Amino acid sequence: MQSPEASARRSFLRRFAQAAMVGAAAPLAARTAWAVPANARSLAFDHTHTGEKLSIVYAVGERYLPEALQALNHFLRDHYTGDVGVIEPQLFDVLHRLRSALGANQSFQVISGYRCPATNASLKATRGGGVAKRSLHMDGKAIDIRLPGVQLADLRDAALSLKAGGVGFYQREQFVHVDTGRVRTW
Repeated sequence: MQSPEASARRSFLRRFAQAAMVGAAAPLAARTAWAVPANARSLAFDHTHTGEKLSIVYAVGERYLPEALQALNHFLRDHYTGDVGVIEPQLFDVLHRLRSALGANQSFQVISGYRCPATNASLKATRGGGVAKRSLHMDGKAIDIRLPGVQLADLRDAALSLKAGGVGFYQREQFVHVDTGRVRTW
C-alpha cells in the first residue's frame, strides 16, 4: 500500500507529464494550423530524371520566400551536370496559376528545368529542332512539365489561356514547355 505522500507525488507526476505532452504538442498543432496562410502560393513537383519530390510554399502574398526559392533552384537544377541555376520566380507564379486554372492539386512532373549552356548545346546537337540555340531554360525562365490525370492537350490549352509566355506542345515526347518569355506557341 502506498503512503498518501507517494500517491500524491505519483498523481502530480502523471498530471505534469500529461501537461508536458499537451504543451509539447500545442506548438506543433499551432504550426500546423498557422503554417500555411490563406495568401500562400505553393507548388509540388516530381522530377522524372532524379526521382526527387518537392512540395513547397514559395511565396506569401507579394513576398517570395528566399529559402524556398533556393530549394526550388536546387530541385530544378540541370539533371545532366548538377549545375544549379537561378529560376525566375515568375515562372513559379505561372505554374501556380496553371494548376489553379485546371483545378488540379497533384504534383507537376518535371522533365527539364534549368539547363546550363553546355547541356543545351549538347541537346541541340543531338536533338536538332527540339532545342533552341538560346533556350530560356538557360536563363531559368522555362520548364518542361506534365500533370498526371490531365490530358496533355488540356495542359497546353490552359497554359495558352494564361497568355503568360511561350507554350510548346510536345505530343510525342509527352510534355508541355512553359516559359516566361514573349507570348508565342509551337
